[in-house]
Amino acid sequence: MYPVYKGLQKPLVYRGFKGKFIAYGISSLGLGLVLGGLSGALLNMYIGGLVTIISIAGGLLYTHFKQASGLHNKTRSRTIFIHHIYLSRGYGKTGV
Repeated sequence: MYPVYKGLQKPLVYRGFKGKFIAYGISSLGLGLVLGGLSGALLNMYIGGLVTIISIAGGLLYTHFKQASGLHNKTRSRTIFIHHIYLSRGYGKTGV
C-alpha cells in the first residue's frame, strides 16, 4: 500500500483567504496601489495615501464578505417552485 496524501481535495488557504479569493485579495492590493499612486501623482500626496488605504481596505473587506458566501457562486432561492404538468387528456391514445 502507498501512503495517500489526504489534503489534496482541500482548497489552498493563505492568511484566511481560500482558493480563488487569494487572487481577489492580491488584485485588490495591486489595484489599490495603482489607484493611490495615480491619485497621489495627479492630486495630492495625502489624498493618494488616503485613497490607497481606503481602496485596499475596501477591496479586502469585500473579498472577505464575498468568501463568506462560499467558494462557488450558487443562487440560493427561498421560494417554492411548482412545475406544472401539461398533459392532454388523450395522451397515449391513438387517433386523437
